[in-house]
Amino acid sequence: MVSEHQTTFDETIAADEKIEPRDWMPDAYRNTLIRQIAQHAHSEVIGMQPEGNWITRAPTLLRKAILIAKVQDEAGHGLYLYSAAETLGVSRDELQEMLHSGRHKYSSIFNYPTLSWADIGVIGWLVDGAAIVNQIMLQGASYGPYARAMVRICKEESFHARQGYAILMTLAKGTDEQRQMLQDAVDRWWWPALMMFGPHDSESTHTEQSMDWKIKRMSNDDLRQLYVDQTVPQGEYLGITFPDPDLHFDEESGHWRFGEIDWDEFWAVVTGDGPMNRERVAHKKKAWEDGAWVREAATAYAVKHAAETAKVA
Repeated sequence: MVSEHQTTFDETIAADEKIEPRDWMPDAYRNTLIRQIAQHAHSEVIGMQPEGNWITRAPTLLRKAILIAKVQDEAGHGLYLYSAAETLGVSRDELQEMLHSGRHKYSSIFNYPTLSWADIGVIGWLVDGAAIVNQIMLQGASYGPYARAMVRICKEESFHARQGYAILMTLAKGTDEQRQMLQDAVDRWWWPALMMFGPHDSESTHTEQSMDWKIKRMSNDDLRQLYVDQTVPQGEYLGITFPDPDLHFDEESGHWRFGEIDWDEFWAVVTGDGPMNRERVAHKKKAWEDGAWVREAATAYAVKHAAETAKVA
């Protein structure tokens, strides 16, 4: 027999309305949200690393200032998302422990190294571009705090994508060496960017249920196709080629068709055997440990302030 709470929940989802933190929700829905929002938050924070190490090597002061602003934005995105996850009854400390212990994942894309300045532009164009395709849909997610966090995040990610493409436009108009640096970066990041959308729908263990709950609005494969259709013409404008001999425009369907992703590589990176997995997590854990004194001081101040306020009251 379906409970009254379950009926209300189902009706809210069917009506395309939002589930809020104090509303009743099935445990499976709550756990799915915690997993997805936490993975998203972890990705934003880990994603600061591959770009952060280029701040001191940016070619101009303007580029340095823009990159600093972008990395700062990513930290803010993580904050919004951790805050959204906390509304589901999980603490920030618990989320960090699950990331550090390997029980939580983050986007596989951030386990690849940034070898040149062109990589910073390609991350803005390809990686943030893929994030935007996915996150625009998440603005319609059925869980209110998650959907609302995505509104600001999407606006800022759009700036990041433009920043990246501006770098690539400069390189595309530059010397032969600069154009080669651009092409090399595209060759290395194209396939990992396509992997960002996850496994094929037929192999995904979460997509169907997430779509039924309207947490996700489009499937992995549909999002990936949308991304390719948007991105290939942008690459042609830059004058680059994509590292996919099977890439072609299908007149009948109106879509760009592309080759098969190396799923062995994808799963190796997801399970911890990517080029930078260990380094990324080790750096994150060290930063968390180094910041312990700040958290302890803030907690002590809050306790003292609460005690003094209680005395006055």
